[in-house]
Amino acid sequence: MEDEGVVAAHTADGAVFAGLAERYRWELRVHCYRMLGSFDEAEDLVQETLLRAWRYRGSFQGRSTFRAWLYRIATNSCLDFLDRRPRQPTPDTAGAAAEVGWLQPFPDRLLEPMADQDAEPETVIVARETIELAFLVAIQYLPPRQRAVLILRDVLGWSAAETGELLEMSVAAVKSALQRARPVLRAYLPHRDAGQAPAQMPAPTGQERELLRRFMAVHERADIAGFAQLLSEDVRLSMPPLPYFFAGRAEVVGFAAHALGPESPLHQGRWRGVAVWANRQPAMAGYLRQPGEPFYQAQVLNVLRVEDGRIVEITAFQPEVFDAFGLPATLS
Repeated sequence: MEDEGVVAAHTADGAVFAGLAERYRWELRVHCYRMLGSFDEAEDLVQETLLRAWRYRGSFQGRSTFRAWLYRIATNSCLDFLDRRPRQPTPDTAGAAAEVGWLQPFPDRLLEPMADQDAEPETVIVARETIELAFLVAIQYLPPRQRAVLILRDVLGWSAAETGELLEMSVAAVKSALQRARPVLRAYLPHRDAGQAPAQMPAPTGQERELLRRFMAVHERADIAGFAQLLSEDVRLSMPPLPYFFAGRAEVVGFAAHALGPESPLHQGRWRGVAVWANRQPAMAGYLRQPGEPFYQAQVLNVLRVEDGRIVEITAFQPEVFDAFGLPATLS
């Protein structure tokens, strides 16, 4: 692979170079997404990464793998972006997604390479606990360089020496940054019961599929009582980029009753749900057809976090995210 990378990096043939670089687009997109928390921005930064790689291809000498060289460019592109546009979530001890206004979901269909048999083994499966929305929210509380260190070391499994070379940091500085980053991440990740391990497998569970089916059914019926039965006592609801956040079953059910009840302009509409998967989590794309309208219009994408057979978190996104999921703007 290194020899192939050297050849591709020193060719004037753009098609040859692109053919090799494109193998890594999917994982570079995930990497940029973890760094930024925004799918749209990650798409832009991946494109910038590949353009930079082509422009500076002569700098690749084969001392590292071609993949590691691309990660270096992608990471520095993200750090440059965050330096130009510094942002920090509003401190919140609960780590609420509402505090990360730029948060966007990531379609599961883009989490794996498309039948790429040459993909390196450690890149084939994106571990669920490192792509869930809760992780994405928590990691946004880290300063960008600490975030990069934690992703490279704890998510991608790079050594301290490899991480230091990529970020132009000493091994001691890498270790120090990681020691500072880990407690912050733990503080903002959702609390898990003792002995409860994070989900390792990317495949949806039968329990999640059944809960999603029930969630879609009660949503289409505007069944507030049925909706309440699906929720944990400490469920949370947020709506990035809107600054709305509801904590606890009573608050979430109260909001649902207000949004869908008789006093709401949505009450007379008819809902239809489409099941999708985002960030290794079940999700429903909600469409609404108002009286007299011929089509169902895209309304909301609800991403669910499920624990012990209950919904513990709902993150509701605006319909602008539908396009990334290959979802239409209307249904007939």
